[in-house]
Amino acid sequence: MNVFFITTSLLKIIGMIFVVILPMVSYAVYAERRVSALIQDRLGPNRVGPAGLFQPIADAAKFLFKEDFTPAQVNKFYYWLAPCLAMVPAITTIAVVPFGSTLLGVPMVIADINVGILYVFAISSLGVYGIVLAGWASNSKYPFLGGVRSSSQMISYELSLGLAVIPVFLLVGNLRLTNVVRYQIENGWMIAPFIGDWANLGKWLLAIPMITSFFVFTIAVFAETNRLPFDLPEAEQELAGGYHTEYSSMKFALFFLGEYAAMITGSAIIVTLFLGGWHLPLPSLHGGFHWLVVDGTAPGWRGVVGGLFNIATFFVKVAALLFMFMWVRWTLPRFRYDQLMRLGWLFFFEIALVNIFIVAGILAYFQF
Repeated sequence: MNVFFITTSLLKIIGMIFVVILPMVSYAVYAERRVSALIQDRLGPNRVGPAGLFQPIADAAKFLFKEDFTPAQVNKFYYWLAPCLAMVPAITTIAVVPFGSTLLGVPMVIADINVGILYVFAISSLGVYGIVLAGWASNSKYPFLGGVRSSSQMISYELSLGLAVIPVFLLVGNLRLTNVVRYQIENGWMIAPFIGDWANLGKWLLAIPMITSFFVFTIAVFAETNRLPFDLPEAEQELAGGYHTEYSSMKFALFFLGEYAAMITGSAIIVTLFLGGWHLPLPSLHGGFHWLVVDGTAPGWRGVVGGLFNIATFFVKVAALLFMFMWVRWTLPRFRYDQLMRLGWLFFFEIALVNIFIVAGILAYFQF
C-alpha cells in the first residue's frame, strides 16, 4: 500500500510539473503574445514553426545560451536565491488543488490535506520574498523600489484574498479542497448555488455574496501575481523593469516563469473554489452517462474516459481564466500607486469583511 501510494504520488508530481505546469507556463507566454497581437491588430509570433508554435522552444534556447552576467555590486547569495524563491512557491501550491476526480482509482490530487486553503495561503505568500530579495540584493534604486512596492501590495491584497474565501468555507464547513468541489457537485457551483434548486429563495440570495467573493478573490489574485493593472512592482515606464532590472539569462527567465506559474495556480484555485473544479454539469442521457462525466470512478473504460474528461474540463476552465488575465492586461491602464492601495484598503477589505456577515446571516436564517 505504501509503495503504491508513493509511486502514484511521484507520478502525479512529475506529471503535474513536467507534463502540465511547465508546458502550460511556456505556452501561456506564447498565448499572451498572440492575444496581445490580436488586440493590437498585429501578427504576433509567426516565424518559428507553424503559427509560431515553436516560439517558446526558441525563447528557452535563447535564455539558456545568453551570458549569465552578475553585476559586481550585488549581494551574490541572495541575488541567486531570489529567482528560485519566485518560482518554487507557485509550483508547490498546486499540490493541494484537485485537478480531476480519479484515474484508475487514483485521486487526481497530489496531497489531499484537510487544511488545503491554509496551505495555499502559507506557501503562496512566500513568493513575495523572492521579489523583495531580488530588489534588495541588486543594490540598485529601481529594483529596491520595485521590491518595496511588491511587499506592500501583497500584504494589502492578501487580506482581501483571505477574507474572500471565508464565505466558501462557511458554506462547506471544511477546509479540504476536494470537499469544496464535492459540495459544488451536489449543491451547485459557488457562483451559481441556485442551479438545481430554482425555487429556493435562500440560494438566490446566497448567490449575491458568493459572486461578490468571486470577484474580490479574482481581482486580489491579479494583485498578488503583479498583473496589470496591478503591475506597479515592475512598471517599466517608472522603474525600468523593477525588481528584475539587474537580472539576465535564466535568472531573468525564472521571474517570468514564476509569474505565469502563479497565474496558472491562481486560476486553478479560483476554478476549485468558485467554478466547480473539475465538474461539468451535463444532462443525463441514459444510465451511467451522468456518473461517467461527473465522477469518473465507474469501472473499466468508462472510469478512464470519465477521469480524463474531468481533467480536461478542469484545465479548460483554467485556460479560460488565463485568457481573461491576458485580456485584462492588454485592455486596462495601470493604476497609480495611491489608487492601488486605496482600492485594497478602503474598498476590497471592507467589502470582503461585510460579505462574511451577510453569508453568515443567510446561512443562519435559511439553515442550509
